[in-house]
Amino acid sequence: MDPNPESAVLIEPVALVRSPFEEKFGIPRQPGLVEAAVGEVRLLPPYSDPAMLTGLDGFSHIWLIFQFDRCVSQGWRPRVRPPRLGGNAEVGVWASRSPFRPNFLGLSVVRLLEVVLQPEPLLRVAGIDLLDRTPVFDIKPYIPYADAQRDAQGGFAHTSPGRHAVVRFCAQAEQDLAALPDPERMRALVSEVLALDPRPAYRRGAEPDRLYGMRLAGRNVRWRVLADAVEVLDLGPADD
Repeated sequence: MDPNPESAVLIEPVALVRSPFEEKFGIPRQPGLVEAAVGEVRLLPPYSDPAMLTGLDGFSHIWLIFQFDRCVSQGWRPRVRPPRLGGNAEVGVWASRSPFRPNFLGLSVVRLLEVVLQPEPLLRVAGIDLLDRTPVFDIKPYIPYADAQRDAQGGFAHTSPGRHAVVRFCAQAEQDLAALPDPERMRALVSEVLALDPRPAYRRGAEPDRLYGMRLAGRNVRWRVLADAVEVLDLGPADD
């Protein structure tokens, strides 16, 4: 049955995310996997009233309810292929966190680093897994006694994804890092992202002759996968 248009609820963004992830490739598939991914939740008028942030600094984490807005034009799907199942097996969309879902809403828990009130209200957060300029529809505090369930079952995603043992920076990549304002922060971000192996599941394994690139924090990071490590080749300026 079609919803009654008279009872339809219209919602609008309360904030925009500023994130180091400038394209979908390379984004961690869950929050908290890359703690070095630091971003901002920038509140939009009229929801930028500092009074709305009173008391939030007492919480270590927050929930962000957001929209996969770059996926809306592709439509939603009743069945999807989760990366954790190798990209081949299908499950119902309600059994996944796929972006291709009705309303395209997502839920992400991030560490709250700082509540900033001046010159404009914003939240500095870490462990972010959102694309830059993602719209946020609501912000809620994380409540440990209610949100962390000791007897919870994770279905087909019951363990954290594995990581490569080593991420190595070649000489050119080291030179590129040294020229940045905060080289160690960028090193940590690149290392944590690549340790998760952002490639599609079917490409897992060594590919020494295949070069990959991704836009990350204003840089074009080029890398390849060897038998024993991920090697970062360079970090040039990202193309406009």
